[in-house]
Amino acid sequence: MILTLLGSLGGFAASAVPRIFDMVDEWQDRKHEREMVKLNMEAAKIQHELRLEEINAQADIAQTKAIYQHDSSIQTKPGGFINGLRGSVRPIVTYTFLLWFIATKGFALYALVWLEGMMIAEAMPVIYDDASAAIFSCIIAFWFGSRQMQRFKK
Repeated sequence: MILTLLGSLGGFAASAVPRIFDMVDEWQDRKHEREMVKLNMEAAKIQHELRLEEINAQADIAQTKAIYQHDSSIQTKPGGFINGLRGSVRPIVTYTFLLWFIATKGFALYALVWLEGMMIAEAMPVIYDDASAAIFSCIIAFWFGSRQMQRFKK
């Protein structure tokens, strides 16, 4: 009787083994599909980021071409003086502020050396301080650093 019962349980368990293998196969298939979906999503994200970088690079190129085209169109149009003046607004503003800055620092040097009696070596660090260095670095960065900053930003 016990042998019959054990035989029945063994037969029942043996009949369930193929279904267990099928369930494990389905689980592995679903796991593989989830991994493939994740990989496809990551690939799409990377592809999208590369496309955005390409679009930004094309926009930078188009902007640079438009700036050069605008500058050359100003120079080639008739009306020389006015067009030259329109094309030189930023340099004129920069030169004006630079001359104002030099005049201010020159007057300060004059006041410290001739009116206060300081030595030039003592007066120079007072005149050319951290704020002066910041102004000069700002001017240099404005005129020469815009392209480098765009590359650094990326």
